[in-house]
Amino acid sequence: MAAPNRQDTKKFFENLSGAGKSIGVLTSGGDAQGMNGAVRAVVRMGIYVGAKVYFIHEGYQGMVDGGQNIEEATWESVSSMLQVGGTVIGSARCKEFRTLEGRVRAALNLVQHGITNLCVIGGDGSLTGANLFREEWSSLLETLRTTGQIDDEAVQRNSVLHIVGMVGSIDNDFCGTDMTIGTDSALHRIIEVVDAIGTTAQSHQRTFVLEVMGRHCGYLALVSALACGADWVFFPEMPPEDDWEEELCYKLSGNRADKKRLNIIIVAEGAIDRSNKPISADYIKDLVVRRLGFDTRVTILGHVQRGGTPSAFDRILASRMGVEAVLALLEASATTPACVVSLVGNQSVRLPLMECVQMTQEVQKAMDEKKFDEAVRLRGRSFENNLHTYRLLCSRVVLPQSGFNVAVLNVGAPAAGMNAAVRSAVRVGIAEGHKMFAVNDGFEGFAKGQIKEIKWGDVGGWTGQGGSLLGTKRTLPAKHAEKIAEQIRIHNINAMLVIGGFEAFECVLELYELRAHHVEFCVPLCMLPATISNNVPGTDLTIGADTSLNAIVEVDLYKFLCTCDRIKQSASGTKRRVFIIETMGGYCGYLANVGGLAAGADAVYIYEEPFDIRELQVRGHPNENSNENFTTDFIYQLYSEEGKGVFDCRKNVLGHMQQGGAPSPFDRNFGTKVAAKAMQWITTTLKETYKEGRVFANTDDSACLLGMRRRAMVFRPVAELREETDFVHRIPKEQWWLKLRPLMKILAKYRTSFDVSDSAQLEHVTHVRPKEAAI
Repeated sequence: MAAPNRQDTKKFFENLSGAGKSIGVLTSGGDAQGMNGAVRAVVRMGIYVGAKVYFIHEGYQGMVDGGQNIEEATWESVSSMLQVGGTVIGSARCKEFRTLEGRVRAALNLVQHGITNLCVIGGDGSLTGANLFREEWSSLLETLRTTGQIDDEAVQRNSVLHIVGMVGSIDNDFCGTDMTIGTDSALHRIIEVVDAIGTTAQSHQRTFVLEVMGRHCGYLALVSALACGADWVFFPEMPPEDDWEEELCYKLSGNRADKKRLNIIIVAEGAIDRSNKPISADYIKDLVVRRLGFDTRVTILGHVQRGGTPSAFDRILASRMGVEAVLALLEASATTPACVVSLVGNQSVRLPLMECVQMTQEVQKAMDEKKFDEAVRLRGRSFENNLHTYRLLCSRVVLPQSGFNVAVLNVGAPAAGMNAAVRSAVRVGIAEGHKMFAVNDGFEGFAKGQIKEIKWGDVGGWTGQGGSLLGTKRTLPAKHAEKIAEQIRIHNINAMLVIGGFEAFECVLELYELRAHHVEFCVPLCMLPATISNNVPGTDLTIGADTSLNAIVEVDLYKFLCTCDRIKQSASGTKRRVFIIETMGGYCGYLANVGGLAAGADAVYIYEEPFDIRELQVRGHPNENSNENFTTDFIYQLYSEEGKGVFDCRKNVLGHMQQGGAPSPFDRNFGTKVAAKAMQWITTTLKETYKEGRVFANTDDSACLLGMRRRAMVFRPVAELREETDFVHRIPKEQWWLKLRPLMKILAKYRTSFDVSDSAQLEHVTHVRPKEAAI
């Protein structure tokens, strides 16, 4: 995407009034978890700015039929909607809207309600229909005028129709966005099934073939294969080579020979071979049984993938997109094209709707023409990165021995996804020709010599394991510098990959500073941020934070407990109950603030935004160090006393359950990809710093942190990040997620100021076709 020019001056949304405007919101096509969160955000943001907002029930069918299908929404009508799956305003396929007569009826129904702003939540077919409706709008109004159904004043008053789309699709098949609403939740359903099947498959040494959705797009199959460490994956954009049957059987038999007790094969429902012939789950089962004699079963997940409560990621994504959609409608002019609100990296963008639709259609055209590499490229950077990582981890093609030894260790508190990162690092490192060494118990174990070589098979099954299988300690290296240096010499360690939270950042910084005194530390050093608190400088997101957010908003399947959704159900039963929920995070309010956004909290108290007794007039979530005096216990006691005879008060301290459990699909995938990228950086840096028979790396850019910043993964020298860090409170001096705080407040009906100068701007989809290879 071509980035827009931005002005430094701040712009506040208070200058964008919705007074006199009416917004219609509809969901169309297949349902997806998170659609309700998007509807809720559109309704509440629209009402907040003074606009009228209307539900259009049953999608385009409701627009054509009119009547009670078009209903004005209120603030309360979207309460308790955020955690509900599917779409509560309904969705339906509508043949009538495909006809001119049907669209004339739809236009009349909108004009009768004064709706000239439409927010459409659906897939590419729904959004294409919306764009056609907009293009025909003037002629539709003229038809209504000439038939006497509306007058000239109505034509003038409703002369322009503005369209903003949000993509709701579990398949993630829309070009221009890294993630569509519903995809992450569908991955949760798939991984829950895979994890459950894994236990029975191991018991009986079975092979399972799982069919997932994805008739035209293999994203669910590809990412779920990465997230569960599947043995093989089939999806339409990249069919297997012609000899795939032999290769598959060879790999499965090899895994059994290595004493692996289960095999998982993921198949997208639209999987094909290179002749465009379908590859079905039953065909694969028959192949494995016939050639290998393995006990093989097929599981077709079907509509289970659409069901259930939305994940934390989808709730947050839907809320962000819904607010952004209203801002786009408020800012639209008569010449603004219909746009779609998208997510690129961690940043919201607005893209011309039809440019995205056309690119999506080009993918299918490329597949029809058997230009599969082109199809993958058109899917976008996120899809390409996933495929690249999968190939790195599954090829088993090992380069010649490099002669380099790389140590990997965990530091700080455990975080879900650490083991996925270690597995990825070990396997990519081995594939690059390195010897990989595992260090147990962080730098404390390093000093004690708890170091051993780790092989490819040693990390099998690690992806879905929670906690830290290597063991982790908070010990910093400075006080053990001599012993650590000695162990580096003994094991000839040439590079280190440190995976952990704020302590890991401090460790790498200390090693960098110790280079002046110990030449052993003059090796490439790379840190991967992994902590539930998301408090590490140099990155927007850390491994483990997504799993923790899901623990906050849903029932932890592995341990106990009532958390926000169950708590809200309990509270809604009496209508007179207030819950105080404490999250972890130390002085970083990320979990409290973003968890509050995902759970629909009424208030969130955090350290970064000082508050006083007046702020406690509203219930909500504090994080553990939000205020040294206004603690969770104090707030609970205050509400209990003041609420006597009016409401009951309950307290829930989530504690270490936020660190436990299996990692979410996002954290498995994120940890896997960033570790693979880190190992490739280590390989490059080792080659660059190897001179005269030894590795010597002492520059700032040889000790780096790899993090996600806005749209890209970026390596930043830890020495540079030192200036951006508040070491007293163990947080970055600037935290991107604080920009989401006004959004949370607006959706909870606060009066607040919202800086929209950094909001999405209209960009264009750009893709350059690769040059033909030279002959």
